[in-house]
Amino acid sequence: MSNKKFYVTTPIYYPSDNLHIGHTYCTVAVDCVKRFKKIKGYDVFFTTGTDEHGQKIEEKAKEFGMKPKDYVDGIVKNIKKLWKIMDIDYDYFVRSTDEDHEKDVKNIFQKLYDKGDIYKGEYEGYYCTPCESFWTEAQLGENKTCPDCGRETQLTHEESYFFRLSKYKDRLLKYYEDHPEFIEPAFRKNEMIKNFFEGKDGLEDLSVSRSTFDWGVKVPFDDKHVVYVWIDALACYLTAIGYGTDKEKFNSYWPASVHFVGKEIMRFHVIIWPALLMALDLPLPEKVFGHGWILFDNDKMSKSKGNVIYPEPIIKLYGVDALKYFLLREFSFGSDGSFNIEKFMQRLNSDLANDLGNLLSRTVSMIDKYNEGLINDMGVREDVDEDLENLAVSVVDEVEAAMEHYQFSVALESIWKLIRRSNKYVDETEPWKLAKDEDKKDRLNTVLYNLAESLRIVSILIYPFIKDTSLKIREQLGLSDEINWEDSRVFGLLKDGTKVNKGEVIFPRLDIEAEIERFNEENTALLNSRTITEAKEEDKESIKKEVSIEDFAKLDIRVAEIVDVEDHPNADKLYVLKLKIGDIDRQIVSGIKEYYKKEDLVGRKILMILNLKPIKLRGVESNGMLLAAEDDEGNLTLASTLSEIKSGAKIS
Repeated sequence: MSNKKFYVTTPIYYPSDNLHIGHTYCTVAVDCVKRFKKIKGYDVFFTTGTDEHGQKIEEKAKEFGMKPKDYVDGIVKNIKKLWKIMDIDYDYFVRSTDEDHEKDVKNIFQKLYDKGDIYKGEYEGYYCTPCESFWTEAQLGENKTCPDCGRETQLTHEESYFFRLSKYKDRLLKYYEDHPEFIEPAFRKNEMIKNFFEGKDGLEDLSVSRSTFDWGVKVPFDDKHVVYVWIDALACYLTAIGYGTDKEKFNSYWPASVHFVGKEIMRFHVIIWPALLMALDLPLPEKVFGHGWILFDNDKMSKSKGNVIYPEPIIKLYGVDALKYFLLREFSFGSDGSFNIEKFMQRLNSDLANDLGNLLSRTVSMIDKYNEGLINDMGVREDVDEDLENLAVSVVDEVEAAMEHYQFSVALESIWKLIRRSNKYVDETEPWKLAKDEDKKDRLNTVLYNLAESLRIVSILIYPFIKDTSLKIREQLGLSDEINWEDSRVFGLLKDGTKVNKGEVIFPRLDIEAEIERFNEENTALLNSRTITEAKEEDKESIKKEVSIEDFAKLDIRVAEIVDVEDHPNADKLYVLKLKIGDIDRQIVSGIKEYYKKEDLVGRKILMILNLKPIKLRGVESNGMLLAAEDDEGNLTLASTLSEIKSGAKIS
């Protein structure tokens, strides 16, 4: 085993819902880093997992009439299934509800308390439940909204234990100065200092316990309190490699080589986390890398907005490597990027189908056709060969330089320079013309050898990024699955007489217009199925929580007449309905298409909630909600009145 250790982590994901493509982004990147370091000879340990405690999970579980652990068990099952589908090669999946982890968190809290770094006090401030974050008034946005998610915060007053974060202010700033590589991208360091160290509040002590809910690790010496979720979650990086249980393993891998996290949780990882480690007398991670968000058409993905893109439909339709390639190639890892399904398909067509797929297909086909499937170098060289060879052996250095700073898109662009150059080499040498002249048979073999050799080097370089594609290329070239990274530095390692295995096209070209429709159907179906599953979980309690007459009075339920029905432009299973409610015109997007034909709806009077906050579903605004009933067998009917009544009539 290698002496060069490398410990890498994803965030410890918060499983309040199924993961979308934004969460997939970071995990794909970390998996790529592991494969790259491993092929370079490192002993790599890759941790991922779930942060399962906290008020938000407790409230979410209550919505479905479930216990918190039962609720997160279902989400975690889906996450692990997704990582298996995506061939994510993690070494340990840590859950903050693991028995060993909870025991270690208690020990850490006790150690900090005994040291005097935790004390009891009263907390009064603003708390964002979705982010599980405390904020000072100076840090809040307009209307006291959370700086991270934009949601409304709640003024909280409760007894709490505090961590003496302010004690470590100078030591943290000195560490940043002495270790400029600690925070990447570099501009995030300036953000952290400006937002959390400067100003009148400066770096304040941190509330690290809650007493208003129970779902969490109990404070060991005061069971009225649970440990604040961020200490609990951050400790996962330690417990995953044996902190408190396996000293040899822990000492072998700690400190972490790099934590990859989303920019919204950067402050927890470069301020709170290093301060806690200092207090525990543990060495700090070598690097924390804060990546950007993947947006959907420049908007943050949200189920309520109807713009969530799940990875499963992409994988089902186009393969896992197409998704991995797009995520790593399209975006600069430290910045935000906007996901667009059309952009994904254009990239698949141009880079994977036209460039790489076409190069492999034409190379193997020509070797099969012109030389009975055998690769032979006859040594008939020309100047154009030297140009290709020099580029081929230089790419590895560019890839390594880019990967040192996790510039995945830069590394892939370097590899694609070789792929595009190889395609150009085909056009320059014109093997089909050489094949017509028996006197040029040796030159033809040399050209075909050079193309196969270029693809051999490509197969090595792309392995950390798109492993399955790498192995498919090697199979068609007649090569083994065994890959040596250093072999990419040498041109001419293919043995004469190697027989190719002509196979299927690895990336067929897509009809983009047709595929967008196909993808939208799959993604919407998955979104709907998960929504229905959640609804069924909610029905486990036959009667929902009681509401007061005042609560009911807040709903404005009216009789509405359907005046027009159109197909949703971006979703085959949705209708866009035009409604008239007295003198009011409204538009609603509804998933009743499988139950009703358009002609059966126009003119019908139904019941609707008029004062529901508008949302966008698959890019179309929906302003209100139809009322309907559905039984256990999936039969659905729209709600209406027993007798004829004017549209606009109120239900009371």
